[in-house]
Amino acid sequence: MTTQLSNKARALVQRPVIANVATVDADGGPQVTPVWIDLEGDDLVFNTAKGRVKAVNLTKNSQVAISIVDPDDPYNVVVVRGTVEPSEEGADAHIDTLAKKYLGVDSYPMRREGEVRVKYRVHADKVVMQSND
Repeated sequence: MTTQLSNKARALVQRPVIANVATVDADGGPQVTPVWIDLEGDDLVFNTAKGRVKAVNLTKNSQVAISIVDPDDPYNVVVVRGTVEPSEEGADAHIDTLAKKYLGVDSYPMRREGEVRVKYRVHADKVVMQSND
């Protein structure tokens, strides 16, 4: 078992591919949301607005599972399980960075007036890759 992303996993995350984040809902069941994903150092990071389902779930239970599938090779899969560390600091700039990566624009165009962004840093407990490279 490893808690570190391989070079191949890092390369996949650095591409504009969609990740699926699983959280635990109020009833203890799974809730899955597609998200933009990024890498800061050795940690995966994603972003959402306060009040959204995943943000509410993560306030109550910081455990997540993230799955990333290479759209060009469905056998190149990365799964990370761990806990998140939320931060509002730098979250607005982070969503703009993700908008640049995924949409090619300088500013996140779907921002809603009054929304508060939250950046989540994932501390991996386990990293699994389907591809062995």
